[in-house]
Amino acid sequence: MIVRIYQPAKTAMQSGRGKAKGWVLEPDLASRRSPEPLMGWVSSRDTLNQVRLQFDTKDDAIAYAKRKGLQYVVNENHGLKRKPKAYADNFRADRLGRWTH
Repeated sequence: MIVRIYQPAKTAMQSGRGKAKGWVLEPDLASRRSPEPLMGWVSSRDTLNQVRLQFDTKDDAIAYAKRKGLQYVVNENHGLKRKPKAYADNFRADRLGRWTH
């Protein structure tokens, strides 16, 4: 079985990165997900898609995969690019766009 090890992205609902600090190990899906005919819920015949293990470090996740004899793929994080901004930049004289109330 092949598992994927990655660091989750931050949620779109919060500006903080509280739950995005650990590493996650989850198996690749053996069967694809499809909508259920009666209710329309998305389901799969494979119950492993419910398994999601969380680790503090990448090395812990890799050690677990090796200990259990799992093939793993590590997806590295691309990093966070921050552009420094200041509130005073909204009122600069050389601003390109028009300033309106």
